[in-house]
Amino acid sequence: MIELLSNRRSIRKFTAQAVSDEHLEKLLAAALLAPSSKDTRPVELVAVRDKTTIETLAACRDSGTMPLRTAALVLAVTADTLKADVWVENASIAAILVQLEAERLGLGSTWVQMRLRTNGDRSAEAEVRKTLGIPENYGVLCLLAIGHKDEIKQPRQLDAADWARTHKERF
Repeated sequence: MIELLSNRRSIRKFTAQAVSDEHLEKLLAAALLAPSSKDTRPVELVAVRDKTTIETLAACRDSGTMPLRTAALVLAVTADTLKADVWVENASIAAILVQLEAERLGLGSTWVQMRLRTNGDRSAEAEVRKTLGIPENYGVLCLLAIGHKDEIKQPRQLDAADWARTHKERF
């Protein structure tokens, strides 16, 4: 697990190669297996492969959407806000599990935040909802840009400063 976590890096450039149906099924399975508060399972993903729709999604936010422009697959991570008051946490867990599965499969991914982001004076979240036909009671946490890596990043290494920041013994 530590090796998988070290190797998972945000990939912002992807090749044109499609993500296979088999890989898509495994990515969706990772989200379906995510724990949720009170086992409410409010998280739903919308898979998008159509390049025109992906371009429209990239325009739903002012900036920070470059990874979407070359992604072969975009997963909109949404959750029914009527099922869980902690939908953000539930969706976050599902999203990172999808990203870890993408890494395990040799794919790259990047989280593109939509919740609390804007498109001019409009909500980026509302723009995604409109583009994908997502009901109003669903929150849109993020879009996951996924594809075959077109950049190489070195694994993250932990150093003494990282350990000092995160590990404090209590007596």
